[in-house]
Amino acid sequence: MSHHDKPLTLLGDLTPADFLANYWQQKPLLIRGAIPDFVSPIDPDELAGLACEPGVEARLVEENGPDGPWQVSHGPFDDATFERLSEGHWSLLVQAVDHYVPSIAALMDEFDFLPRWRLDDIMVSYAPPGGSVGPHIDQYDVFLLQASGHRRWQLGGKQPDNAPIIQGIDLRILESFEIEADSDWTLAPGDMLYLPPGWAHHGVSQTDDCMTISVGFRAPSADEAITSYADYVGEQMSDSQRYSDAGMAPAEEVGELDDAAVERMRQFILSTLDNPEQVAQWFGRVMTQPKYIDQVVPLEEPMSEADLVAQLQDGEPLFHMPGSRFAWRSDASGTTLFVDGDGHSCSETLAKRLADPTPMYEEVLEIDGAKALITQLINSGSLGFMGEGDDEE
Repeated sequence: MSHHDKPLTLLGDLTPADFLANYWQQKPLLIRGAIPDFVSPIDPDELAGLACEPGVEARLVEENGPDGPWQVSHGPFDDATFERLSEGHWSLLVQAVDHYVPSIAALMDEFDFLPRWRLDDIMVSYAPPGGSVGPHIDQYDVFLLQASGHRRWQLGGKQPDNAPIIQGIDLRILESFEIEADSDWTLAPGDMLYLPPGWAHHGVSQTDDCMTISVGFRAPSADEAITSYADYVGEQMSDSQRYSDAGMAPAEEVGELDDAAVERMRQFILSTLDNPEQVAQWFGRVMTQPKYIDQVVPLEEPMSEADLVAQLQDGEPLFHMPGSRFAWRSDASGTTLFVDGDGHSCSETLAKRLADPTPMYEEVLEIDGAKALITQLINSGSLGFMGEGDDEE
């Protein structure tokens, strides 16, 4: 039996198949002791330190800010910011902590029953007693893992898209929030709450300082998908592909846009868009686009294939660079490895190995085509050798 058939502690007594059939994108699930004896991989001081770094996306939410209620300020912050904060009722939120802290990134392995390309990032929030970001809804799936301290979560049911929000502030806080029956829980370290998109929730730090790890997932909206795919298809089309009405009947009314014309246009649009292999090529590129475009940085001095071989032969492991995204697909036209928004044709064996996030060693060079593609991915900033000084641990 595969490891997906046995219950994971992560999902309580549910198997991944049960969870995906009955909860994923459908209803919330509270899991007590999802990660037993959990010790937070990051402490509040380290999180505050990250929020002071340039390039890190961080927000500070003060329920009673100096300039008004629910004040939001954006990082990078400095020590003075944290020193002026009152005792309670504020929250610090830091996005994509998995890009900077390997032990946070390692939590992704707990969610290996979901495709990695579906994951957006791991956010970590800190709040002293009373801190919250107000009752709100998110448009993505999220697992809220309690890292330290205690947070009380209250759920308010699935909300319509147009649920009224408080105007005039930088946060999307719901105007009214009614707690559903049996949806009021206090989470302790290692407890986890899963929420599908659109579910109202409100989390408040309890008597001790609280850290929550949010594992969020990405899904493009219809608007983003259609405009992005149209751009992708459009780049490959010639001007000679045009609306055509050969063989049409004489016009009965010169001003009328008749049903036949509308149907010809509809078929013209659908036939240009409906190409499964083209959809797959676009989808692989869009779902591997990095969260932060400036995070995947090409090498200033490109590495040669000989250097690559030498470093691997020295026993140096090769890793996915933080923030890089990989996925692969095989269809009738062959195999594509998608990396950070680009597609690379290669063998399925090579695509699978390179998309696997575990470190690579010398034996990877035995796969056909590995040397050239790996060198290219190192030079584009998607793969890398972690030097002695890069280790967080």
